[in-house]
Amino acid sequence: MTELEKIKRAKMYMDKLANGINPLDDTVVPDEDIVNQVRLSRCFFFVSDVLRQVIENGGTKPNTVGKNYPKLPLNVSLEQRNRFVYSEIPITASEIAKRVNALVNEENRQKLTYDDISAWLIEIGMLEFTSALDGERTRRPTESGIKNGISIEERTGNAGIYHVVVYNTAAQHFMIDNLDAILAVKHERAEMRGAPWTKEQDDCLIALYEKSLPMSEIAMALKRSISAVRSRLKRLGVLDAQ
Repeated sequence: MTELEKIKRAKMYMDKLANGINPLDDTVVPDEDIVNQVRLSRCFFFVSDVLRQVIENGGTKPNTVGKNYPKLPLNVSLEQRNRFVYSEIPITASEIAKRVNALVNEENRQKLTYDDISAWLIEIGMLEFTSALDGERTRRPTESGIKNGISIEERTGNAGIYHVVVYNTAAQHFMIDNLDAILAVKHERAEMRGAPWTKEQDDCLIALYEKSLPMSEIAMALKRSISAVRSRLKRLGVLDAQ
């Protein structure tokens, strides 16, 4: 066996361990096993990615100059928040996130996104998923959200009329005042990436899927990525059964 083949086998072992699989017999590792601890799982994913880079580089360590390293969590100081430019006309969550990111403007920091804001608003009951007349699932403000300055605005684009959720000045103030809570949800979602799935999460995943909810909605409810949701459903045999 060549050195490159050994590295490929090592990566295969890391991939299986990261996903809770015993690489020796391909059996599922019990949830309570130390292998499924979050910190170890992340280490396995990290080592696997390093080995991937070595394999892609022909079996030698790649030059790391100019490579992208994991970005630091977003942190917005009080002084930076005081510089946020509030809009007198309602703006979208994407625009709010853009203005927050402009306050920090550090390339090595994570960015606030539309999904981060939406996830928090859904968690506190100011946004919800509803079905439109065409059956499409979309986000809409709840009664609580409307009271706090969230509304629906009709716009016209190349594809015709569409609707967007917008936030007035009061809603913008509300979100900046609660930015720590939004960032906490963002960081929690980031922590869930690569974390082992529990039986309770599997049961919830299957239940949500059987309700025919969109993958994006399931992912937000479980604080997972869409790709992680799809991968887990396949592993559980749910997608293959359809």
